[in-house]
Amino acid sequence: MRINYSYEDVIKGEKSIFLAGPTPRDKKVFSWRVEACNILKNIGFEGIVYVPEYSSWKPKESYVDQAMWERIALTEATIIVFWIPRHLPDMPAFTTNVEFGYWLHTKKVVYGRPNNAEKIKYLDWLYELDYGNKPIDNLHKLLQLAVKKLMKKN
Repeated sequence: MRINYSYEDVIKGEKSIFLAGPTPRDKKVFSWRVEACNILKNIGFEGIVYVPEYSSWKPKESYVDQAMWERIALTEATIIVFWIPRHLPDMPAFTTNVEFGYWLHTKKVVYGRPNNAEKIKYLDWLYELDYGNKPIDNLHKLLQLAVKKLMKKN
């Protein structure tokens, strides 16, 4: 497994998973993506994992550069995993709402959120309407599903 962080060039042409969802805006808030990468490693995922963060906490230097990196990586991704542990005010995920709606039509989205996530009814409804699936409330199960779907895309 190779992790492709947002300060690196986007790696193209390989099976890949983009970890979409809220990004901590303060170094006191733990990133859920660390756990997600550990889970993917432990279940034996061997592709690219796009992580729209730095490998160590650092605020983004350029909004446009960050947004463009994400757009390229989201386009390149085989599967887009949306994990939305929304908690106000620490992890509001406002940009995530837009990304979710924008990428949902691609049919490469898998979506989940913990049961205590705030303000997610509309996202749940859209996912169920467009994909016929309920959101997954466990990050490990969500990532297992993502890898399973990715393997079917051979």
